[in-house]
Amino acid sequence: MYQTTLADSYFPAHGDPEPAPLTIGDMLNASARRAPDQPALKELGYDGALRRTWTYAELLTDTQRLARALASRHAEGARIAIYANNVPEWVLLELACGLAGVTLVTVNPAYQKRELKYVLEQSRSEAIYYVADFRGNPMQAIADAVCDEIPAIRHRILLTDHAALYAGEAEGKLRSPQPQDAVQIQYTSGTTGFPKGALLHHNGLVRNGMDCMTRGGVKPGDSFVHNMPLFHTTGCAILVLGGLGVGATLLLAPMFDPAMIVRVIAREKTRFILGVPTMIVALIEAVEKSGADVSSIRRIMSGGSMVPPELCRKARAVFGAPIQIVYGQTETSPVLTQTWYEDSEEDLTQTIGQPVAHAEVSILNPGTNAVMPIGEQGEICARGYMLMLGYNDNPEATAKTIDAEGWLHTGDLGRMDKRGYVKITGRVKEMIIRGGENLFPAEIENALLEHPAIAEIAVVGVPDEKWGEQVACFMRCGADQKPSPADLKAFIRERLSPQKTPTYWIWVDAWPLTGSGKIQKFKLAEAFAAGEHKPLTT
Repeated sequence: MYQTTLADSYFPAHGDPEPAPLTIGDMLNASARRAPDQPALKELGYDGALRRTWTYAELLTDTQRLARALASRHAEGARIAIYANNVPEWVLLELACGLAGVTLVTVNPAYQKRELKYVLEQSRSEAIYYVADFRGNPMQAIADAVCDEIPAIRHRILLTDHAALYAGEAEGKLRSPQPQDAVQIQYTSGTTGFPKGALLHHNGLVRNGMDCMTRGGVKPGDSFVHNMPLFHTTGCAILVLGGLGVGATLLLAPMFDPAMIVRVIAREKTRFILGVPTMIVALIEAVEKSGADVSSIRRIMSGGSMVPPELCRKARAVFGAPIQIVYGQTETSPVLTQTWYEDSEEDLTQTIGQPVAHAEVSILNPGTNAVMPIGEQGEICARGYMLMLGYNDNPEATAKTIDAEGWLHTGDLGRMDKRGYVKITGRVKEMIIRGGENLFPAEIENALLEHPAIAEIAVVGVPDEKWGEQVACFMRCGADQKPSPADLKAFIRERLSPQKTPTYWIWVDAWPLTGSGKIQKFKLAEAFAAGEHKPLTT
């Protein structure tokens, strides 16, 4: 930990002198020079068997090939979308965009037509790179139907069609983007119900990933199973860019399958795990069921919600390592704070740690922007190299998030102690965190309000032992007949991805209101917890 005694709730940038800014190309070239013959990327099949592999030298060569192909068909600064699950071509395209000066727009593979169309249009993407399907979602058919309605989409390329993917590599030339140039747009939903595209730059993604993995204890030559979705900053920044930056070996899993991952850990003797708490629980259960030898694990990292003390104890008992918490958001590339391996169980389970290297973090008064005294609640704010450039084509939202002094306002409430350790105490926003997935009520509400039987709606998060929170949907009927939960589920699944589907459906005749007539969502959640509302059954 950083040894410090703060006078107020402001933690200045710490660590060695801030290193020179990096691009993705700088990072990959440096790693390939250090250990050209070391395995960099290994593909796992759904059964856990090893498939294709790349050394660092081979990964650099294939990345350069793909970068030249991209440069042959996309102008510098062009936006291209990727709509796929965890396949090696996803990683190659991410890296190649960095060498071609092209901006990658990441898309959740669970997205349906409505969501995909919004992202493609708002990002001004000119191409989409996709897989045929994943987990029953007909992604190629969805993408083709959407792209038929968007004239700006000039290229549709199947990632498994290598002839199309690498076409033009002989004509294209590598480019030299700068560390502060945008290289990704990642979408994060907001309270307006419309997702905002965070413009992320090379240096923020690369350096933040490397800083996080370094504090996480990942060393050159270590291997780990990459089981986080690549469309999130956790998957593509921390694990890919951070993992490759520190010289590790990535075993890329196509999806999260705890039984398969445990078998791979035992077989490959991997040393590191990253997953949201629900994933860690599932991995522990898989180890206990199989009796697999997972003694090779040295470090565990998690985030998305607090780690209960019992889970920390079970992780130590099963894997022989504590869980280090990371905290951040897409807009910060993504990590702001992180616990240390040597921290006490209280700090590991009751705080989100100290700021990462070279980051400023402060607790500010939400009304005045003044720094709060030690131990007093305010909004968690950050400043530093890792901040996004802004929201794509949305200066108003950018100005609301990053103030005139350069502080990014996270929307989370917290306290800081004199050592710089931070605790989350609440949320300014209404975000629901379900199993580490950030869900936003307004997006769900807007989709369901299209149903003719729903007159008014309020979506809230309610406590859940397994997932942290579940989505509860309160509705007032505007028709003679109320639709069943099965009908409502089918309705929303046509519009939004599965994780946004409410678990609980409750009809109400009246709302708890503020003096100005706004629905008091916290009272709905309190009444639900007290058993005053009985959810409908299918």
